[in-house]
Amino acid sequence: MSDDEELTQMFDFLKRDRAAVPEKKASATGRLAALSSSSGRVAWTPRDTGSLTRQGFAANPIGFRSVKLIAEAAAALPLNLQDQERRYDVHPLLSLIARPNGAQGRAELLEALYAQLLLSGDGYVEAVSGDMGLPLELHVLRSDRMSVVPGPDGWPVGFEYAVSGKKHRFHVGEGPSPICHIKNFHPQDDHYGFSPMQAAAAALDVHNAASRWSKALLDNAARPSGAIVYKGADGMGSLAADQYDRLLDEMQSYHQGAANAGRPMLLEGGLDWKPMGFSPTDMEFQKTKESAAREIALAFGVPPMILGIPGDATYANYAEANRAFYRLTVLPLATRVTAAISHWLGEFSGEAVTLKPDLDQVPALAAERDQQWMRISSATFLTEAEKRMLLGLPKIADDA
Repeated sequence: MSDDEELTQMFDFLKRDRAAVPEKKASATGRLAALSSSSGRVAWTPRDTGSLTRQGFAANPIGFRSVKLIAEAAAALPLNLQDQERRYDVHPLLSLIARPNGAQGRAELLEALYAQLLLSGDGYVEAVSGDMGLPLELHVLRSDRMSVVPGPDGWPVGFEYAVSGKKHRFHVGEGPSPICHIKNFHPQDDHYGFSPMQAAAAALDVHNAASRWSKALLDNAARPSGAIVYKGADGMGSLAADQYDRLLDEMQSYHQGAANAGRPMLLEGGLDWKPMGFSPTDMEFQKTKESAAREIALAFGVPPMILGIPGDATYANYAEANRAFYRLTVLPLATRVTAAISHWLGEFSGEAVTLKPDLDQVPALAAERDQQWMRISSATFLTEAEKRMLLGLPKIADDA
């Protein structure tokens, strides 16, 4: 269909013969209902993991960027492995984390795990065990396919993974568990975690609805930017049929489309152009969208300044916002997840080791780290062993 045909169809409703419409009986309140600003029942996105992931991550730029920003930043943190005596530069656990399976490296595995926690509130890591010692491979499993199987006492006795009607059960009993389940705090669920996506669900719906409204406004070429008002002589306020058709034809031919943008309109006697702009209600949509974007960022713990969301500048500059992002969002998440993984893998190897982020190599925290080192090193009342303990360093041989 050509552009001319599309424009003709859009203006067909203006050409109908109003005199040919038969008179119909109608309720006295019909016009009031038709003009009501309410469009019916509010439609909210279902709160299951699949629906929230599609609407809040795959179809929303703020949710997508928030999850990617946190997951990539946490996965890129340098990690230290240490026990009470030493810090390891070479260790089988570090080798396993560096290359957890044949298809993923450390960054890909951890990014997938962090993203699952942010999207669903739960993260599951499968251990492919060998004959003895540490697992041979690690795999992150999709949270929407995993179910916890509780026992008679309420504690999990297994995990069930379902794909395309097929199920596989991981049994939890004696020995190390084949599944490491990491979950966020949920005040009303004993087995599953609470997702930031659920807390931001209402704001996600508002943001998506505002985006759809803006797209529909751009697509609606029949929405006038102005109105042509006819003021006929002797009180006659309507055009003849041939005049009406000729006026619409001229508008389509000479004033529609990008090629005719800015062309002046020549009006004959009795016609007057009345420009129309956005109503206050239309203008509020953009503010509503920006407010919803800030609420989404708030639920995930990402400063709006980092996402480029206009509004109140909470932080003095970008560096302050970036430091707050790492200190309040990235590091707590990464510390909790790496501690859970190292404790779980320690059950396979029998070693009491701790895997945690190396704060000395985080550029965003360099200023804080320098101040901490200066304060502790200048404290003359502390021994070297106490200083190392405060800085998170393992003991040296002489201190043992």
